[in-house]
Amino acid sequence: MKVYERVWAYIDGNGLNPTVVAREAGISPGVFQAMMNGKRTIYADDLRAICYALHVSPETFIKLKSA
Repeated sequence: MKVYERVWAYIDGNGLNPTVVAREAGISPGVFQAMMNGKRTIYADDLRAICYALHVSPETFIKLKSA
């Protein structure tokens, strides 16, 4: 599962409004929609802002492999 799919699943699974999440993250709703459709890259700064808006850690969406 890709990062944007995990973010979208979290938003959908928690009954959140994506437009509200986008605005709280400081991202325009159109750009946010493109991110959630996989048509625009989610950069580190974008993910940080989204996580801040959702009150979660980036590790919620990024699965790091341990050595």
